Amino acid sequence: MATSASGTAMSKPKVLFILHLPPPCHGAAEMGRLIRESARVNEAFETRYINLSASQSIEEVGRFAWKKLTVLFRLLRQVRREVREWKPDLVYLTPSSTMPGLLKDVLVKRCVERAKVVLHFHNKGVAERQGRLLDNFLYHRLFRRARVILLSPRLYPDMQKYVPAERVSFCPNGIAVPAIPQCDEPVRPCLLFLSNLIRSKGVPVLLDACKILQDEGLDFDCELVGKETEDYSAASLDAEIHEKGLDGRVRYAGPKYGADKWSSLSCADVFVFPSWYSAECFPLVLLEAMAAGLPVVSTDEGAIPDIVQDGGNGFICPVHDPQSVADAIRKLLMDRDLRKEMGECGHRRFQEAFTADAFESRLIGILKQELDA
Repeated sequence: MATSASGTAMSKPKVLFILHLPPPCHGAAEMGRLIRESARVNEAFETRYINLSASQSIEEVGRFAWKKLTVLFRLLRQVRREVREWKPDLVYLTPSSTMPGLLKDVLVKRCVERAKVVLHFHNKGVAERQGRLLDNFLYHRLFRRARVILLSPRLYPDMQKYVPAERVSFCPNGIAVPAIPQCDEPVRPCLLFLSNLIRSKGVPVLLDACKILQDEGLDFDCELVGKETEDYSAASLDAEIHEKGLDGRVRYAGPKYGADKWSSLSCADVFVFPSWYSAECFPLVLLEAMAAGLPVVSTDEGAIPDIVQDGGNGFICPVHDPQSVADAIRKLLMDRDLRKEMGECGHRRFQEAFTADAFESRLIGILKQELDA
């Protein structure tokens, strides 16, 4: 059932949030949870929430399953009932840009078109698929008369065919950060990778970069943290580490959450995330690394260059380029002062732009502007 997270004051605009909530844990779901739990959002509007997720694991995301049809029919009934009985002033929807989620979200949007609709994208891939007949038809239906929120101006070219620039607002993500535990200084510098173990998140590139650095005689450790997927089980990852001769240098530490995750961030010296993931837009894990004061080595995928300023709080490398990643890591491993300087720069950037408060202020402002339009 949809739930109300605010009072019943009728003077407040009614906003129906249809968004992804965990499980599974991914960026859009984590941002959905932040919104639902935000005291500021729920004070600004009279709110109700509907969970858009049809998957229970990362492996199910983006894949058709018959059981999802039952979830879809239940979702559509719930959305129709809320629109008919509660009559929201605005509907906030976090759609998918690819099939089969795209089809589901177009059906949801058809149920809410009597209200103002804001689409908040946490993914990309529209331009890549707009040449397909069915996808093109669905994009036209999804974007028709809707306002759009993107995470960065860098992502606008992905959908400029369907929505004019004057209907687009930009709202970078932000995260809430707990008290970060202190960690004893490691014996040797530690690299950290933190993500679900998807190949395109950069795992093989990082392993190849570690091999290059090890062959050069550099002294370091590397910890891989994340949930196993169809791409990598613990056994297959350990086998690849062994095959590259990185035993004792690189280790898989399993998934970590909450305090354990922040402990790994606190104990690391450099965060490495060489992603070329097709839906990569604005990775929350980079914000976490910056909050922990880590310099970041990443790629120019999606809006990552909005987060990591090349030469400022880290280095931006081309995708699929282990040598470039190794070169960036080498600079940081060999210069402790540079690590400290870049880490402090990243922490300042985080505090200025990427906190939960900053995100909530941006989102509330955009939604109020759309309600007043």
